[in-house]
Amino acid sequence: MKPDCLILRFGELTLKGRNRKRFEHSVIKQIRKVLGAFPDLRYIPEYGRVYVELGGAAYEEASEALQRVFGLASFSPAYHASMEPEAIKEVALRIMQNFPKPPSTFKVNVRRVNKSFPLDSQEMNYLIGGYILEAIPGLQVDVRHPEIELRVEIREDQVLLYAEVLEGAGGFPAGTSGKALLMLSGGIDSPVAGWLGMRKGLTLEAIHFHSYPYTSERAKDKVIDLAHQLSGYTDSIRLHLVPFTEVQTSIHREYKDNLLVTLIRRAMYRIAVQIADREGLSALVTGESLGQVASQTLPSLNVIGRVVTLPILQPLMMMDKQEIIRIAETIGTFPISILPYEDCCSLFLPPSPSTNPNLQMVERIENGMNFLPELIQKAVEQTETIEIVHGQMKKVPDQHFF
Repeated sequence: MKPDCLILRFGELTLKGRNRKRFEHSVIKQIRKVLGAFPDLRYIPEYGRVYVELGGAAYEEASEALQRVFGLASFSPAYHASMEPEAIKEVALRIMQNFPKPPSTFKVNVRRVNKSFPLDSQEMNYLIGGYILEAIPGLQVDVRHPEIELRVEIREDQVLLYAEVLEGAGGFPAGTSGKALLMLSGGIDSPVAGWLGMRKGLTLEAIHFHSYPYTSERAKDKVIDLAHQLSGYTDSIRLHLVPFTEVQTSIHREYKDNLLVTLIRRAMYRIAVQIADREGLSALVTGESLGQVASQTLPSLNVIGRVVTLPILQPLMMMDKQEIIRIAETIGTFPISILPYEDCCSLFLPPSPSTNPNLQMVERIENGMNFLPELIQKAVEQTETIEIVHGQMKKVPDQHFF
């Protein structure tokens, strides 16, 4: 039995008051874009939802595409029936018989929008439920906790029936919450942080620090693959590749003790802020999770973040590792993240990185590194920018500072 309609729901977008229409317009635009391969679809928007008439399009392909739409809370494959009670009963029965594993309990929930329909909602509940019970031996009604809830919408000129509610990506539509720069390493955490940022409506660009020849070209390719995976949830993504070797090795030559990670992270943040300002981005997004490593204790986060003038968004901060891994597996970044190509964050690590750095001491060490501002500026100017658009990668012309 093939669905001929999709019911798409917007969820928390309906709470946006005066901005609701703008949010709904944005998510409908994204829905049309991901379903662009199906030209014969018909869209019928209503308050808090959209009905999509499939017109013979393959439901499985449309369903997979919809999983990438932020702002879509849930959707259901639905089936049309004519306005006659007998036709409604027949479609309802076929839906119940179509499950791979037959349910043991069910309930019918009729919503009668068309008040001229001759039977009210309660009468239709009894009519459809009784017909199904007679046709399927062993099936029982459970109005409180049914395995299957068969929903029937009696509309003005047709009836829609459905029994599945599939979870969407949720959140807000792409681009409705501003623009930010994701600090993208090759690990598990930062791609998940980026996805969560996009899920809340951020348009993201990404920045990655590489230290060739200490890190390989494969490590850089791994990050490009992660950016490519994230780009599947939006129109495109820009990736800024920062040559960090000279900055990192110069800091290491000057200082090798327990504050080295703090000094290197502060240098990264200084570069990231300049790139963000150049690109017109309003925040940084990072993959820190509180207490996970030495640089992610509260004192370390405080000292490292002092060099940043932009908001730092850290969506993983209160998550544990297993929660992060589950999301990474869902969004498809986990198999890429665990490839054995390390990034520059793993270089030159001291035996015992400080978990409680002193801000005044860190600043005093930096003040003795007269070379640092010039090297940071040089790294910014030599940053390579690529853009991934619909799976295709292209180099962006060099940016110039005036």
